[in-house]
Amino acid sequence: MKSSRRKARPASRWMGCLAAALVVAPGLAHAQPADLFYERAVMSAADTRCGLFAPDVAAALAAATAQARGAALRAGTSSDVLRATSQQAQAKAAAINCRSKDMITAAARVRNGFAGFAKLSRLTYAGDVAGWAADRGIGRTARWRLGQETTFHGDRMAFGLAGREGLDALIAVGAFADGAEPYAARLVMRDQTRSSQPYLARFARGSTASLPLAQRLPPGSVQKAYAAGARAPAGEELLPKGTTSGWAFRFSDEASAELAKLDPRESVAVEFLFPGDIVRRAYVEVGDFAAGCAFLRVAAR
Repeated sequence: MKSSRRKARPASRWMGCLAAALVVAPGLAHAQPADLFYERAVMSAADTRCGLFAPDVAAALAAATAQARGAALRAGTSSDVLRATSQQAQAKAAAINCRSKDMITAAARVRNGFAGFAKLSRLTYAGDVAGWAADRGIGRTARWRLGQETTFHGDRMAFGLAGREGLDALIAVGAFADGAEPYAARLVMRDQTRSSQPYLARFARGSTASLPLAQRLPPGSVQKAYAAGARAPAGEELLPKGTTSGWAFRFSDEASAELAKLDPRESVAVEFLFPGDIVRRAYVEVGDFAAGCAFLRVAAR
């Protein structure tokens, strides 16, 4: 698949085009997703090399770069094209004079464009099927910091990062219509050491907007599972909307890190285990989980 990036970067004007695109608030820009990813990746790489931005703006830019990558993938740009795009962005940043007039001007515009974004406390990352609601406010009670909800076979689940005082853990909260009590849960996802690419019914070809989440999980031969390390009745703040009781399961930091590395078009599954070898499975869209994690890190800067 051909990238549209080539149309937007004459050598003498690339920085002006870049700055103009980045001034637009993240998520509202009108540039093509692959172009936007390239532009943000260049400035993010330039910041790493030249120290252009304060930590809050750098983190906001990182979140927006991850979001643009996810949008490009969902729009049909292949992961191979985006990998090459990222390499080109790194090369472009490496060739830039950190003290050049163009760089100073572009950095100032990026800084101004992302200043307001860095002050946001809440943001919603839309997906094909389900989105992530991010909340980086600090409080004394546990709450969802990056969450997604779903209904499965009449039951409800809330899933994502939750915690208090900025200490987040990957948690699944299941609420079951018949009052059943699961004794364990596991998180199932693609094993990236066995398969470097996602399994999609329309693998790397066109938009995945209409693809059910169940068809975005790879076959069992390339899956891996993380067993929940803790189980407890869910607090009121973490219950799925419209429910009054449920069970919370906590997964490891490793599981959270692996989830963030997955392709945003993929899904993962949470399996709740009940006596009698009964398993109830809920699907989660990976979506912009990585971008949401980067958004939360702005608060810690």
